[in-house]
Amino acid sequence: MPRIDVFVTNLAAERLWDIDRAIPGQIHISINLNVIGFEKRSDKAVEAPFIFNVAFNPAIAQITVKGRSRIVGSTPELDEILKGGSEGRPPPAFLVQAISNVAMAEAIVASKAIGVPPPIPPITISGSERKPPEGSSYRYTA
Repeated sequence: MPRIDVFVTNLAAERLWDIDRAIPGQIHISINLNVIGFEKRSDKAVEAPFIFNVAFNPAIAQITVKGRSRIVGSTPELDEILKGGSEGRPPPAFLVQAISNVAMAEAIVASKAIGVPPPIPPITISGSERKPPEGSSYRYTA
């Protein structure tokens, strides 16, 4: 299994919603990760630049995390990754997961700094004794 290092090179967070207005109760958060391509750095390393975007609807904020991931592994593993990239296949799941973990952590910290809900789904507790009352909904508040 290759080793993956994720480096954040740019972090931008902008609050678009006025600070004097209450944030709406219903927010749709879209998360998009783009792995831009693969660049061979040596026989043992490949780099993949990425852009991770978080968009809120209504437009209360936007967060962008840019960076590079370095994949270090054996030559056959890296050749397979490069081949998949040149054929237009999606990046390997282990790479997407590693980038998403780092970028999501940065986006959560940035959302706290600008006072908007974090880009994570609400936590639900299973079991009939913990179900919300009929007709209720989950809300995030800053």
